[in-house]
Amino acid sequence: MAEPALETGRLVLRLPEPGDLGWQQRWLNTKTVMRHLGGVRLPEEMEPAFSANAAAMAAGEPGFWTVVLKDGGEPIGKCGLAPITAEDGPTVLRGAVQVGWSLAEPFWGRGYAAEAARAAIGHAFAGRGLDTLWAQTSDSNAASTALMHRLGFERCKQYDYVDPAYPPADNPTTIYRMTRPQWQSQA
Repeated sequence: MAEPALETGRLVLRLPEPGDLGWQQRWLNTKTVMRHLGGVRLPEEMEPAFSANAAAMAAGEPGFWTVVLKDGGEPIGKCGLAPITAEDGPTVLRGAVQVGWSLAEPFWGRGYAAEAARAAIGHAFAGRGLDTLWAQTSDSNAASTALMHRLGFERCKQYDYVDPAYPPADNPTTIYRMTRPQWQSQA
């Protein structure tokens, strides 16, 4: 069974659709959006990842929803859950589920990332029954770091690691954790 769509006050997190790839290539694959996410990718690099994400979600596995505005249905980004696959990360993280988000620049600063992330976090704990959820960023990504704190994630410096897929300015990868009891105390 496919992952369900999620709704918030202003957003719908829906399964990816074929037309979303072109939108993501134009609006999310920019120097500004990708500056802390490994840099702009070639279109031929994006298509396999997009297709794998869509297939995983159709099969009921964690993935990234397309985030659209309820009012008008305009796509604004993606947000979701994914297994951590970084080979250089600590053992505790390998295969664990993380939450992540990415919004097109015109939609920054409006609270959409927090709103979408809260929906994904709620689904991780209530819908998927997870006990622990992780988040990763770097100190260079001040906006995501601040959002992780606002969402209630706790910093876990003991799990930070250097990821060779990212430039020195975006290392080390900084690790955050939230448990089901932490989430329940906020919900």
